[in-house]
Amino acid sequence: MALRAAGSRLWHFKTNSFKIVSFQTPGLVRFKTTCPVEVSHLDHLVLTVKSVPDTINFYSSVLGMEVITFKGNRKALGFGQQKFNLHQLGQEFEPKAKHPTSGSADLCLITKTPLATVAAHLKVCGVKIEEGPVERSGAVGAVTSLYFRDPDHNLIEVSNYNQAAAEGSS
Repeated sequence: MALRAAGSRLWHFKTNSFKIVSFQTPGLVRFKTTCPVEVSHLDHLVLTVKSVPDTINFYSSVLGMEVITFKGNRKALGFGQQKFNLHQLGQEFEPKAKHPTSGSADLCLITKTPLATVAAHLKVCGVKIEEGPVERSGAVGAVTSLYFRDPDHNLIEVSNYNQAAAEGSS
């Protein structure tokens, strides 16, 4: 099966017995199957890091994340209803990614804090903004984003949903 959004490249989908349904929001075309499994949200992800203490210090002081200690003195960073579990490079917990490595993540975090306030705080913390503010596409609409790196050189994008997208999601 091939699908093409106006003015875009051709997308090919391998289909099985599930029906493909499409819907569109401004600037975004989505395709969804009628698969019996429906994922509702992300609970956690794992960041493999060179230094758990450095990562904790960065994310708690720069992004205000909560430090969580759980089973076996493991560490995580909590925010909203999600968390980042932290694995020390070379001492990962099982099961783990096939090739765990630090610095390979590219994450977008949503905040209601105005980006001017975020940028000023990053400057105070000595964190260099690599790009932004720039317009991007988020999961539910347009966002304005700042990009910077954490101690492992993961790319961190902090974004505000633009007004129309924010009103549509509430």
